[in-house]
Amino acid sequence: MAITSTESAAVAPRRGMNVLFSLTLIGLLFALWIALGIGTASFWTPLNISNLLRQGAMTAILAVGQTFVIITAGIDLSVGAIVGFSTVVMAWLLQAGFPLWVAIVATLLVGVAIGAFHGFGIVRMGLPPFIITLATLTSLRGVGLLITNGSTISITNEAFTNFARADFLGIPSLFWMVILIAVPAYVFLHLSRWGRYLFAVGSNSEAARLSGVNVNRTIYMAYILSASCAAFVGILLASRIGIGNATQAEGWELQAIASSVIGGTSLFGAVGSVHGPLIGAFILATINNGANLLNVNSFWQRIITGLLIIVIVYFDQLRRRGSR
Repeated sequence: MAITSTESAAVAPRRGMNVLFSLTLIGLLFALWIALGIGTASFWTPLNISNLLRQGAMTAILAVGQTFVIITAGIDLSVGAIVGFSTVVMAWLLQAGFPLWVAIVATLLVGVAIGAFHGFGIVRMGLPPFIITLATLTSLRGVGLLITNGSTISITNEAFTNFARADFLGIPSLFWMVILIAVPAYVFLHLSRWGRYLFAVGSNSEAARLSGVNVNRTIYMAYILSASCAAFVGILLASRIGIGNATQAEGWELQAIASSVIGGTSLFGAVGSVHGPLIGAFILATINNGANLLNVNSFWQRIITGLLIIVIVYFDQLRRRGSR
């Protein structure tokens, strides 16, 4: 898909805006850390920083997967349910005596299958992304509860459960998993033709089709990546809590969407990055962590998150109007 000189000229200022927005997000994150360091005695303690990194890590991975979908002008409301269902699959396989690596691979394949189902529903059945992923959200919760009979499945594999509590070079293992996902995700989205296809489909799917992009395959790819990231987070969550429970991660899909939007991803499609949602996830984690340290009512955390989304989307609309 060739890029004309006119398009190249338009890309330069857009990149400058992206750099400025990213620096603004980093500045906001540092400002929150400094304010909480001054306002509380325990924010900068090693234990709290470790908890903060663990809290933000799983939301960050979910946000990266969600970003692939939102860039195509879609949405995936099922990621929280996939996380909970994946903890059940992981726990059930380990309890059944399967080797750890088999349980991990099988759980990831479940994520791939769910993502392919979403792609099929959107591409072949013509269902809106909102509807097909909402249906999966409710269905997976029910299937998980049926498998567990409404209870939980304990995980007794100590090597697996110790992973989430472990550190490497003084940094929690869960945070290293963010880097493990973020690096290939950045290469995929920003340095490969498949990433350009995602942006093209989100900008104008018909124009992308006429340019030779396989739009249907690109949509499949986006939803498979999103569901696979969610399944991976489910594995990490199972390691952290040591159980399989279908009701876990309730509401995480909203956290993932909020992190992606705060990180600069446009809900209208065709605008997004990998690093933005990562910063957005840790901004949310910092707000939640700081609110807990300050004994702020948890309801205020939701209000602050909602206000952030409104402000970011409002300025995104202004940016879109100004670029016309």
